[in-house]
Formats: sequence, C-alpha cells, structure tokens
Amino acid sequence: MSTRGWTLFSIQSLIWGTPYLLISIAVETLNPVSVVAGRTLIAAVLLLPIAIHRRALGPALEHWPWVLAFGAIEMAGPFLFLGHAEQTLPSGITGLLVATVPIFGALVAFALGDRHALSRVRIIGMAVGLAGVALVVGAASGEGDISLLAVAEVLVVAVCYAIAPFITYRKLVGVPGLGIATVSLWAVGLAYLPIVLISGFESPSARSISALVVLAVVCTSVAFITFFALIREIGPDRATLITFVNPVVALFLGYLILDEKLSGAQLLGLPLVLAGCWLATRHPKNDSGGSTVGD
Repeated sequence: MSTRGWTLFSIQSLIWGTPYLLISIAVETLNPVSVVAGRTLIAAVLLLPIAIHRRALGPALEHWPWVLAFGAIEMAGPFLFLGHAEQTLPSGITGLLVATVPIFGALVAFALGDRHALSRVRIIGMAVGLAGVALVVGAASGEGDISLLAVAEVLVVAVCYAIAPFITYRKLVGVPGLGIATVSLWAVGLAYLPIVLISGFESPSARSISALVVLAVVCTSVAFITFFALIREIGPDRATLITFVNPVVALFLGYLILDEKLSGAQLLGLPLVLAGCWLATRHPKNDSGGSTVGD
C-alpha cells in the first residue's frame, strides 16, 4: 500500500471508530430517525458548496440511480439500524460486530465473479471471525446485556457496508466521490425529514446535540470525502480493512467514556474477529506466505 493509501487508511479508521460512541450518546434523548435526518442534512449542507465549487454534482446527478442505490445501502438503512440497535446495544459490541464487514465483503466479491474470493484460507478466516462474534454475542446475551434483534440489525449493517464500496467501484467509476456523497446525503436526509416532522420534536439534551453535530461534521461529511479517496486509492476490498481498527477504537471509547463493561469474552473475541477478517481478505497469492493484502 502506498504512503497516501496508509495515510487515508489511518485517518478513516480513526474517524469511523468513533461513530458508535457518538450514536450511543445521540440516541439517549433523540430517536434514531431524528439522528439519521440530522446527521445527513447537516453533512449535506456542509458538503454542498464544496461540491458546487468543484463541479462534482453534475456527474453524480447523471448517474443518479446508482448514487441513490449507494445512499440507500451505505446510509439510509445502516444509519437507522445502528441508531435503533444502540438504544440497547453497547457501542463497543456494535463496533466489534461491524468489524465483520471484510467477511461479507469476500462473499460479495465471490458473488460478483471473483473466483478467488472463497479460497481455503479465506473460508478459514470467515469461520474464525464468526467464531469470535459468536463468543462475544453468546457471552453478552447470556448475561442479559444485549438484544439478539439489535445484533441482527448490526450484522445487516455490516452486509450493507460490504456491498456499498463495490457500487462506487463498479458503477460510479469516474464520478467524483464528493458528488456521490453530497447527493446521497441530501436524498437520505430529505427522505427522513417528513418522518421527523410527523413524529414531532423531542427535547434533546445538550450532550445528545453535541454528539449529533460531531457525528455529522467529522464522522459523515469529512469521513465520506476520505472514504471515497481511500476506495480510489486502494480498491473496495482493501477499503473494508478499516474495520480492523474500528472495533478497537469503539471498545475502548465505550469503556473510557460510557463506562461500558470490557468483558473477558470481548477481549478474547476481538482478536478472533480481527484475525478472521484479515484471513478473509488475504489475496490468494499470499496463501503460501507472501505479503499480505495490507502491504
């Protein structure tokens, strides 16, 4: 991986390791729909003048069906599911479950015709990663700490996050990422706004509002700019490797700021999930000991 690729990878990993903490704080006094609408509309407003200045909207609007598909799969569904899940699910476990994205990414690549996507090593990696998830979820559910519905919602998010990069890489080649993000954010935000207006306004705390603003500015507007740059630089399959760092950030932020429990099952399951995801994204030429996909 080039120096630019490593830089983008590091920035993106840190930025997208924090939303789970912020979402957990935001939904303390805001409903998930309001969080999605606020997050996307604030980010859309911030990105619009930049997109206009760089003439990025025209190409995105020319490919609007695929841009809307990206927005639905990357934002509309996942943002809502995460907000609903984190009303009961600790942010650290949420981040750990989302770390399964590379596993699903390998399955998506295979479905799209990559015959190497399900090599022996990758299948072993998937099994190891899912074993880690089962360990964490099983231990936490046994203690009554989590809802299996919330776990299912987050795993659906992981599937969506695995699919979305392939849309941009295969169907939106040459379309500026800034344009894709801006149009998608406006579409998702405006789609959810009527639901917020119909359901009525809450009285959110300053803590929730602050979390929402940071979520919109840093973890949405800035994050999507670097995300598209990362995909262009290293490809959609490698881009999913940011989930190797995300759960570490999420677990320890939840522990330090939200006083979430850091159980033995999490500490044991985390390396299993990360090792499984690493194996699941290894290039076939590396199965015999060559350099890894992250080199």
